[in-house]
Amino acid sequence: MKAAMWYGQKDIRVVDVPEPSSPQEGWVKIKVEWAGICGSDLHEYVAGPVFIPTTEPHPLTGAKAPLILGHEFSGTIVEVGEGVTNLKVGDQVAPDACQVCWECYWCKRNEYNNCEKLAMTGLQTTGCFAEYINLPAYTCFKIPEGLSMEEAALVEPISVGMHAVRIAPVVEGDNVVIIGAGTIGLSALQNAKAAGASQVIVVEMAKARKEFAKKLGATSILDPNKEDVAAKVFELTDNVGADVTIECVGNNSAASMAIATTRRAGTAVVCGVYEKPVTIDLLDVMFKSKKIQGSLGYNGEFAPVMKMLRDGRLQAKPMITGRIKLDDIVEKGFKELIEHKDENIKIIISPK
Repeated sequence: MKAAMWYGQKDIRVVDVPEPSSPQEGWVKIKVEWAGICGSDLHEYVAGPVFIPTTEPHPLTGAKAPLILGHEFSGTIVEVGEGVTNLKVGDQVAPDACQVCWECYWCKRNEYNNCEKLAMTGLQTTGCFAEYINLPAYTCFKIPEGLSMEEAALVEPISVGMHAVRIAPVVEGDNVVIIGAGTIGLSALQNAKAAGASQVIVVEMAKARKEFAKKLGATSILDPNKEDVAAKVFELTDNVGADVTIECVGNNSAASMAIATTRRAGTAVVCGVYEKPVTIDLLDVMFKSKKIQGSLGYNGEFAPVMKMLRDGRLQAKPMITGRIKLDDIVEKGFKELIEHKDENIKIIISPK
């Protein structure tokens, strides 16, 4: 079968690899329908390895580079392993990307996204940029009737946005700042609105992404190239600041902005992926009792995201800006997202 393999920085190749064999006990084999290119995938392409193990095998999966990328997808189960009773051949699923040990302190608390041996599909083990993939059955969530396979391919990133909103938490009446209007930022925006935020202020430079944010419910859109974002946030919030700021970019200026726009005793949620360490003003955090909250992935958000996509409280289709074939993943996928970032949100891939 064809698969997109990561060999190194700016070295992704579509190659022929063996189709996965019959799934082991507790696992299922899935035919991939649609798969999305994530910001994490872009980080690995441009500046990797960030998460991909290259020297030592991963402690849970034994995987290391080269490996198949991709973790946002929808597919159809074509075979089930022994002991799988909650899924059957023909079920359409959107899998969670977390493969975990179920033995560590965090797994036993059902905080599986913090597993000490956490392996993300397509980063620390075989991914979905391929025709077929084998995965643990516990990662799979059935796609409800009325939700398309294209929409379901975005359940994973939208769940990241929901988790950030929940973990803050955003409550009814809050003023929220979202830094960055990519897929995660737009997902956080929608979830913040659904949670009852009175204002959702989006910080973005790209013209097209500003339009996406506006269409998806942003109450204000600020451009850091044109105005003092922190000053404007305080102006819009009666000189109080944001109750919650969700940082979805992953660079030094975004990190500093997240702290600066957050009110006294407010919460800055870190969702962006950072390629290198950053410097922030911890004195501002200490003197104003601000909280910094990391948000990794999700933990229980897939099912509610699917329900809210189906009933219209959340939207996936407006974020899909491209549909391509697996053979074109580098030129029309990765390079398109890098060279025309301003025009794209989510490009999805069909391996057919």
